[in-house]
Amino acid sequence: MRRDNRITIAKAIGIILVVVAHTDGHGLLNSFIFEFHMPLFFICAGYFFSLRYLHDEGTFVGRRLKGLYVPFVKWSVLFLVLHNVMFDVGLLSEHYGNVAGGVTHPYQWHEAEQRLWNIIFAMGGYDEFLAGAFWFFRALFVASILYLLLYKTVMAAAAQLTHRPLVAMARHDRLLRRTRPATIVGAVVCGLLFALCLWKDADHLKIPTLVQGGSRDLMGCFFFGVGFLLRPVLNSARDAVCRRPWLAVMADVAMAVAVLLFAIYDPAAMSISPTAAKVAALPLPALCGFLLTYDISCRLDALKARNVVRRFLIYCGNNTLIVFVLHIVAYKVVSVVKILYYDMPWERLAGHMTIHEHADDLFWIAYTIAGVGVPLLLQYGYDRMKAAISARRGE
Repeated sequence: MRRDNRITIAKAIGIILVVVAHTDGHGLLNSFIFEFHMPLFFICAGYFFSLRYLHDEGTFVGRRLKGLYVPFVKWSVLFLVLHNVMFDVGLLSEHYGNVAGGVTHPYQWHEAEQRLWNIIFAMGGYDEFLAGAFWFFRALFVASILYLLLYKTVMAAAAQLTHRPLVAMARHDRLLRRTRPATIVGAVVCGLLFALCLWKDADHLKIPTLVQGGSRDLMGCFFFGVGFLLRPVLNSARDAVCRRPWLAVMADVAMAVAVLLFAIYDPAAMSISPTAAKVAALPLPALCGFLLTYDISCRLDALKARNVVRRFLIYCGNNTLIVFVLHIVAYKVVSVVKILYYDMPWERLAGHMTIHEHADDLFWIAYTIAGVGVPLLLQYGYDRMKAAISARRGE
Protein backbone atom coordinates (compact mmCIF):
# COMPACT_ATOMS: atom_id res chain seq x y z
CA MET A 1 0.00 0.00 0.00
CA ARG A 2 1.25 3.49 -0.85
CA ARG A 3 2.83 5.31 2.06
CA ASP A 4 0.67 8.05 3.56
CA ASN A 5 2.89 10.89 4.81
CA ARG A 6 0.04 12.28 6.90
CA ILE A 7 -0.03 9.12 9.01
CA THR A 8 3.77 8.98 9.02
CA ILE A 9 3.92 12.49 10.48
CA ALA A 10 1.16 11.62 12.96
CA LYS A 11 3.26 8.66 14.13
CA ALA A 12 6.26 10.97 14.50
CA ILE A 13 4.25 13.34 16.67
CA GLY A 14 3.01 10.34 18.63
CA ILE A 15 6.48 8.95 19.35
CA ILE A 16 7.71 12.40 20.41
CA LEU A 17 4.79 12.58 22.85
CA VAL A 18 5.72 9.11 24.16
CA VAL A 19 9.24 10.36 24.85
CA VAL A 20 7.89 13.49 26.57
CA ALA A 21 5.49 11.45 28.72
CA HIS A 22 8.29 9.17 29.94
CA THR A 23 10.44 12.04 31.22
CA ASP A 24 8.46 12.45 34.50
CA GLY A 25 6.93 15.57 35.96
CA HIS A 26 4.86 18.27 34.20
CA GLY A 27 1.64 16.73 35.64
CA LEU A 28 -1.14 18.17 33.47
CA LEU A 29 0.93 17.86 30.27
CA ASN A 30 1.53 14.19 31.04
CA SER A 31 -2.16 13.59 31.72
CA PHE A 32 -3.02 15.30 28.44
CA ILE A 33 -0.57 13.11 26.49
CA PHE A 34 -1.61 9.85 28.16
CA GLU A 35 -5.20 10.38 27.00
CA PHE A 36 -4.31 9.52 23.41
CA HIS A 37 -0.61 8.89 22.69
CA MET A 38 -0.76 5.06 22.75
CA PRO A 39 -4.25 4.71 21.19
CA LEU A 40 -2.88 6.84 18.36
CA PHE A 41 -0.48 4.08 17.27
CA PHE A 42 -3.19 1.41 17.26
CA ILE A 43 -5.45 3.70 15.23
CA CYS A 44 -2.64 4.34 12.75
CA ALA A 45 -2.08 0.58 12.38
CA GLY A 46 -5.79 -0.06 11.81
CA TYR A 47 -5.88 2.74 9.25
CA PHE A 48 -3.79 0.57 6.93
CA PHE A 49 -5.66 -2.70 7.52
CA SER A 50 -6.65 -4.11 4.13
CA LEU A 51 -9.63 -6.35 3.54
CA ARG A 52 -7.64 -8.37 1.04
CA TYR A 53 -6.05 -10.05 4.07
CA LEU A 54 -9.38 -11.77 4.68
CA HIS A 55 -8.33 -14.05 1.81
CA ASP A 56 -4.57 -13.81 2.40
CA GLU A 57 -4.15 -14.42 6.12
CA GLY A 58 -0.65 -15.85 5.70
CA THR A 59 0.72 -12.60 4.28
CA PHE A 60 -0.86 -10.56 7.06
CA VAL A 61 0.43 -12.80 9.84
CA GLY A 62 3.85 -12.96 8.19
CA ARG A 63 4.08 -9.16 8.11
CA ARG A 64 3.02 -8.94 11.74
CA LEU A 65 5.68 -11.50 12.69
CA LYS A 66 8.36 -9.65 10.76
CA GLY A 67 7.34 -6.18 11.89
CA LEU A 68 6.47 -6.84 15.54
CA TYR A 69 7.45 -10.27 16.86
CA VAL A 70 10.95 -10.45 15.36
CA PRO A 71 12.01 -6.93 16.53
CA PHE A 72 10.54 -7.67 19.97
CA VAL A 73 12.55 -10.88 20.36
CA LYS A 74 15.73 -9.33 18.95
CA TRP A 75 15.75 -6.29 21.22
CA SER A 76 14.41 -8.11 24.29
CA VAL A 77 17.13 -10.77 24.04
CA LEU A 78 19.78 -8.05 23.59
CA PHE A 79 18.66 -6.29 26.78
CA LEU A 80 18.50 -9.67 28.52
CA VAL A 81 22.11 -10.42 27.58
CA LEU A 82 23.22 -6.96 28.69
CA HIS A 83 21.12 -6.82 31.88
CA ASN A 84 23.85 -7.76 34.35
CA VAL A 85 26.41 -5.70 32.43
CA MET A 86 24.20 -2.64 32.96
CA PHE A 87 24.77 -2.97 36.72
CA ASP A 88 28.53 -2.90 36.18
CA VAL A 89 28.38 0.32 34.17
CA GLY A 90 25.83 1.98 36.47
CA LEU A 91 22.79 2.12 34.18
CA LEU A 92 20.91 -0.19 36.57
CA SER A 93 21.10 -0.33 40.35
CA GLU A 94 19.73 -2.34 43.26
CA HIS A 95 19.24 0.87 45.25
CA TYR A 96 17.88 3.43 42.78
CA GLY A 97 14.92 2.70 40.54
CA ASN A 98 11.52 4.08 39.66
CA VAL A 99 9.63 6.86 41.37
CA ALA A 100 7.63 4.35 43.44
CA GLY A 101 10.83 2.97 44.96
CA GLY A 102 10.97 -0.26 42.97
CA VAL A 103 14.37 -1.53 41.90
CA THR A 104 15.72 -4.34 39.77
CA HIS A 105 18.39 -6.97 40.46
CA PRO A 106 20.98 -8.94 38.49
CA TYR A 107 19.60 -12.14 36.99
CA GLN A 108 20.67 -15.57 38.14
CA TRP A 109 21.10 -18.15 35.40
CA HIS A 110 17.71 -19.84 35.92
CA GLU A 111 15.85 -16.51 35.93
CA ALA A 112 17.61 -15.48 32.72
CA GLU A 113 16.59 -18.79 31.12
CA GLN A 114 12.98 -18.33 32.19
CA ARG A 115 12.92 -14.78 30.85
CA LEU A 116 14.26 -16.04 27.53
CA TRP A 117 11.42 -18.54 27.32
CA ASN A 118 8.91 -15.84 28.26
CA ILE A 119 10.29 -13.59 25.52
CA ILE A 120 10.03 -16.24 22.84
CA PHE A 121 6.78 -17.95 23.78
CA ALA A 122 4.73 -15.22 25.50
CA MET A 123 6.23 -11.90 24.31
CA GLY A 124 6.94 -11.13 27.96
CA GLY A 125 10.00 -11.39 30.17
CA TYR A 126 11.59 -8.18 28.87
CA ASP A 127 13.72 -5.92 31.06
CA GLU A 128 11.21 -3.84 33.04
CA PHE A 129 13.50 -0.82 33.40
CA LEU A 130 15.32 -0.60 30.06
CA ALA A 131 12.53 -2.06 27.94
CA GLY A 132 9.46 -1.37 30.04
CA ALA A 133 7.45 -0.05 27.08
CA PHE A 134 7.86 -3.27 25.09
CA TRP A 135 4.31 -4.32 26.01
CA PHE A 136 3.29 -2.36 22.93
CA PHE A 137 4.85 -4.94 20.59
CA ARG A 138 2.75 -7.74 22.07
CA ALA A 139 -0.41 -5.65 22.32
CA LEU A 140 -0.27 -4.55 18.68
CA PHE A 141 0.62 -8.07 17.50
CA VAL A 142 -2.32 -9.57 19.39
CA ALA A 143 -4.66 -6.73 18.41
CA SER A 144 -3.86 -7.13 14.70
CA ILE A 145 -4.37 -10.89 14.59
CA LEU A 146 -7.47 -10.74 16.79
CA TYR A 147 -9.06 -8.04 14.64
CA LEU A 148 -8.55 -10.12 11.50
CA LEU A 149 -10.15 -13.16 13.16
CA LEU A 150 -13.10 -11.19 14.53
CA TYR A 151 -13.72 -9.41 11.24
CA LYS A 152 -13.75 -12.70 9.35
CA THR A 153 -16.07 -14.22 11.94
CA VAL A 154 -18.56 -11.35 11.95
CA MET A 155 -18.52 -11.12 8.15
CA ALA A 156 -19.17 -14.85 7.81
CA ALA A 157 -22.03 -14.60 10.32
CA ALA A 158 -23.48 -11.62 8.45
CA ALA A 159 -23.30 -13.51 5.17
CA GLN A 160 -25.22 -16.39 6.72
CA LEU A 161 -27.90 -14.12 8.18
CA THR A 162 -28.39 -11.91 5.13
CA HIS A 163 -27.70 -14.52 2.44
CA ARG A 164 -25.43 -11.98 0.73
CA PRO A 165 -21.91 -12.86 -0.51
CA LEU A 166 -20.07 -10.38 1.70
CA VAL A 167 -16.96 -12.54 1.84
CA ALA A 168 -16.70 -12.51 -1.95
CA MET A 169 -17.01 -8.73 -1.91
CA ALA A 170 -14.05 -8.54 0.44
CA ARG A 171 -11.74 -9.26 -2.47
CA HIS A 172 -12.41 -5.76 -3.72
CA ASP A 173 -10.82 -3.91 -0.83
CA ARG A 174 -11.32 -0.36 -2.04
CA LEU A 175 -14.93 -1.01 -3.05
CA LEU A 176 -15.98 -2.77 0.13
CA ARG A 177 -14.21 -0.34 2.45
CA ARG A 178 -16.50 2.41 1.16
CA THR A 179 -19.73 0.43 1.37
CA ARG A 180 -22.20 0.03 4.19
CA PRO A 181 -21.42 -3.68 4.77
CA ALA A 182 -17.76 -2.92 5.52
CA THR A 183 -18.71 -0.12 7.91
CA ILE A 184 -21.37 -2.19 9.64
CA VAL A 185 -19.09 -5.19 10.11
CA GLY A 186 -16.28 -2.97 11.40
CA ALA A 187 -18.65 -1.19 13.78
CA VAL A 188 -19.98 -4.50 15.12
CA VAL A 189 -16.43 -5.74 15.75
CA CYS A 190 -15.54 -2.51 17.59
CA GLY A 191 -18.73 -2.70 19.65
CA LEU A 192 -18.01 -6.30 20.59
CA LEU A 193 -14.45 -5.47 21.61
CA PHE A 194 -15.53 -2.48 23.69
CA ALA A 195 -18.15 -4.59 25.47
CA LEU A 196 -15.51 -7.24 26.22
CA CYS A 197 -13.19 -4.57 27.63
CA LEU A 198 -15.93 -3.23 29.91
CA TRP A 199 -16.90 -6.73 31.07
CA LYS A 200 -13.30 -7.77 31.68
CA ASP A 201 -12.33 -4.74 33.73
CA ALA A 202 -15.66 -4.35 35.54
CA ASP A 203 -15.23 -7.82 37.06
CA HIS A 204 -11.40 -7.67 37.22
CA LEU A 205 -10.97 -10.61 34.87
CA LYS A 206 -7.71 -11.61 33.22
CA ILE A 207 -6.84 -13.47 30.05
CA PRO A 208 -4.46 -16.10 31.48
CA THR A 209 -2.65 -16.70 28.19
CA LEU A 210 -1.63 -13.04 27.82
CA VAL A 211 1.08 -11.36 29.88
CA GLN A 212 -0.38 -8.58 32.09
CA GLY A 213 -3.89 -9.97 31.69
CA GLY A 214 -4.83 -8.67 28.24
CA SER A 215 -6.42 -5.28 29.04
CA ARG A 216 -4.06 -3.38 26.76
CA ASP A 217 -4.32 -6.02 24.04
CA LEU A 218 -8.13 -5.91 23.92
CA MET A 219 -8.28 -2.13 24.09
CA GLY A 220 -5.59 -1.95 21.43
CA CYS A 221 -7.72 -4.17 19.18
CA PHE A 222 -10.66 -1.81 19.70
CA PHE A 223 -8.58 1.20 18.63
CA PHE A 224 -7.19 -0.81 15.70
CA GLY A 225 -10.78 -1.22 14.53
CA VAL A 226 -11.42 2.49 15.03
CA GLY A 227 -8.50 3.18 12.68
CA PHE A 228 -9.99 0.92 10.02
CA LEU A 229 -13.34 2.73 10.24
CA LEU A 230 -11.75 6.18 10.18
CA ARG A 231 -9.81 5.91 6.92
CA PRO A 232 -12.64 6.54 4.43
CA VAL A 233 -14.13 9.14 6.76
CA LEU A 234 -10.86 11.06 7.03
CA ASN A 235 -10.25 11.01 3.30
CA SER A 236 -13.67 12.48 2.52
CA ALA A 237 -13.69 14.89 5.46
CA ARG A 238 -10.32 16.29 4.46
CA ASP A 239 -11.71 17.48 1.13
CA ALA A 240 -14.55 19.29 2.89
CA VAL A 241 -12.18 20.88 5.39
CA CYS A 242 -9.89 22.17 2.62
CA ARG A 243 -12.83 24.20 1.32
CA ARG A 244 -13.50 25.62 4.80
CA PRO A 245 -10.17 26.15 6.67
CA TRP A 246 -11.91 27.93 9.53
CA LEU A 247 -13.85 24.74 10.23
CA ALA A 248 -10.63 22.80 10.82
CA VAL A 249 -9.36 25.44 13.25
CA MET A 250 -12.58 25.36 15.25
CA ALA A 251 -12.55 21.56 15.29
CA ASP A 252 -8.92 21.47 16.49
CA VAL A 253 -9.69 23.86 19.34
CA ALA A 254 -12.76 21.85 20.35
CA MET A 255 -10.84 18.56 20.32
CA ALA A 256 -7.91 20.01 22.27
CA VAL A 257 -10.32 21.36 24.90
CA ALA A 258 -12.09 17.99 25.10
CA VAL A 259 -8.81 16.14 25.73
CA LEU A 260 -7.77 18.76 28.29
CA LEU A 261 -11.06 18.48 30.19
CA PHE A 262 -10.73 14.70 30.39
CA ALA A 263 -7.10 15.07 31.51
CA ILE A 264 -8.19 17.37 34.34
CA TYR A 265 -11.43 15.78 35.52
CA ASP A 266 -11.33 12.14 34.44
CA PRO A 267 -7.80 11.11 33.38
CA ALA A 268 -7.47 7.70 31.75
CA ALA A 269 -4.82 5.75 29.86
CA MET A 270 -4.10 2.32 28.44
CA SER A 271 -3.00 0.95 31.81
CA ILE A 272 -2.40 -2.66 32.82
CA SER A 273 -5.53 -3.01 34.97
CA PRO A 274 -7.96 -0.15 34.34
CA THR A 275 -11.37 0.11 35.91
CA ALA A 276 -14.50 -0.14 33.77
CA ALA A 277 -15.02 3.60 34.32
CA LYS A 278 -11.57 4.35 32.94
CA VAL A 279 -12.21 2.09 29.94
CA ALA A 280 -15.44 3.96 29.25
CA ALA A 281 -13.70 7.32 29.63
CA LEU A 282 -10.82 6.64 27.23
CA PRO A 283 -12.30 6.35 23.67
CA LEU A 284 -13.59 9.93 23.33
CA PRO A 285 -10.40 11.80 24.33
CA ALA A 286 -8.30 9.20 22.49
CA LEU A 287 -10.29 9.81 19.29
CA CYS A 288 -10.15 13.59 19.75
CA GLY A 289 -6.40 13.42 20.34
CA PHE A 290 -5.87 11.35 17.23
CA LEU A 291 -8.00 13.63 15.05
CA LEU A 292 -6.17 16.68 16.42
CA THR A 293 -2.80 15.06 15.68
CA TYR A 294 -3.97 13.97 12.25
CA ASP A 295 -5.10 17.47 11.29
CA ILE A 296 -1.78 18.93 12.46
CA SER A 297 0.05 16.28 10.42
CA CYS A 298 -2.02 17.19 7.35
CA ARG A 299 -0.97 20.82 7.72
CA LEU A 300 2.68 19.84 8.12
CA ASP A 301 2.51 17.52 5.13
CA ALA A 302 1.26 20.45 3.05
CA LEU A 303 4.57 22.27 3.61
CA LYS A 304 7.17 22.32 0.87
CA ALA A 305 8.90 19.01 0.20
CA ARG A 306 12.28 20.40 1.34
CA ASN A 307 10.95 21.93 4.54
CA VAL A 308 13.26 20.83 7.37
CA VAL A 309 10.47 20.21 9.88
CA ARG A 310 8.47 18.12 7.41
CA ARG A 311 11.50 16.08 6.36
CA PHE A 312 12.50 15.44 9.98
CA LEU A 313 9.01 14.32 10.98
CA ILE A 314 8.73 11.98 8.01
CA TYR A 315 12.13 10.46 8.87
CA CYS A 316 11.10 10.18 12.51
CA GLY A 317 7.76 8.64 11.58
CA ASN A 318 9.49 6.06 9.40
CA ASN A 319 11.82 5.16 12.28
CA THR A 320 9.53 5.18 15.30
CA LEU A 321 10.66 1.66 16.23
CA ILE A 322 14.26 2.66 17.03
CA VAL A 323 13.06 5.65 19.10
CA PHE A 324 10.62 3.42 20.93
CA VAL A 325 13.32 0.86 21.69
CA LEU A 326 16.21 3.12 22.69
CA HIS A 327 14.72 6.31 24.13
CA ILE A 328 15.00 5.11 27.75
CA VAL A 329 18.69 4.30 27.31
CA ALA A 330 19.19 7.63 25.51
CA TYR A 331 17.83 9.45 28.57
CA LYS A 332 21.01 8.43 30.40
CA VAL A 333 23.00 10.95 28.35
CA VAL A 334 21.00 13.78 29.90
CA SER A 335 21.06 12.14 33.33
CA VAL A 336 24.86 12.46 33.29
CA VAL A 337 24.50 16.20 32.69
CA LYS A 338 21.86 16.50 35.41
CA ILE A 339 24.10 14.68 37.91
CA LEU A 340 26.92 17.11 37.18
CA TYR A 341 24.60 20.14 37.32
CA TYR A 342 23.10 19.25 40.72
CA ASP A 343 26.24 17.56 42.07
CA MET A 344 24.40 14.31 42.77
CA PRO A 345 25.95 10.87 43.35
CA TRP A 346 26.62 8.87 40.19
CA GLU A 347 24.33 6.08 41.41
CA ARG A 348 21.41 8.35 40.45
CA LEU A 349 22.17 7.49 36.84
CA ALA A 350 20.22 4.26 37.36
CA GLY A 351 16.96 6.13 38.01
CA HIS A 352 14.07 4.80 35.91
CA MET A 353 13.18 6.28 33.52
CA THR A 354 14.93 9.53 34.43
CA ILE A 355 16.38 11.07 37.59
CA HIS A 356 13.38 11.81 39.77
CA GLU A 357 14.94 14.54 41.92
CA HIS A 358 14.18 18.07 40.66
CA ALA A 359 11.61 16.62 38.28
CA ASP A 360 9.91 20.01 37.99
CA ASP A 361 12.90 21.63 36.24
CA LEU A 362 13.33 22.07 32.50
CA PHE A 363 15.54 19.02 32.04
CA TRP A 364 12.54 17.21 30.56
CA ILE A 365 13.15 19.21 27.39
CA ALA A 366 16.72 17.94 27.18
CA TYR A 367 15.49 14.40 27.93
CA THR A 368 13.03 14.71 25.06
CA ILE A 369 15.67 15.93 22.62
CA ALA A 370 18.02 13.10 23.60
CA GLY A 371 15.26 10.47 23.67
CA VAL A 372 14.29 11.28 20.10
CA GLY A 373 17.59 12.54 18.67
CA VAL A 374 20.08 9.93 19.88
CA PRO A 375 18.18 6.89 18.49
CA LEU A 376 17.56 8.68 15.17
CA LEU A 377 21.24 9.62 14.90
CA LEU A 378 22.21 6.01 15.55
CA GLN A 379 19.72 4.85 12.91
CA TYR A 380 21.01 7.42 10.43
CA GLY A 381 24.62 6.37 11.05
CA TYR A 382 23.68 2.70 10.66
CA ASP A 383 21.84 3.38 7.41
CA ARG A 384 24.80 5.34 6.00
CA MET A 385 27.25 2.63 6.99
CA LYS A 386 25.02 -0.06 5.49
CA ALA A 387 24.72 1.91 2.25
CA ALA A 388 28.48 2.42 2.09
CA ILE A 389 29.11 -1.29 2.56
CA SER A 390 26.59 -2.16 -0.14
CA ALA A 391 28.19 0.33 -2.50
CA ARG A 392 31.64 -1.20 -1.95
CA ARG A 393 30.31 -4.67 -2.56
CA GLY A 394 28.68 -3.44 -5.76
CA GLU A 395 31.99 -2.05 -6.96
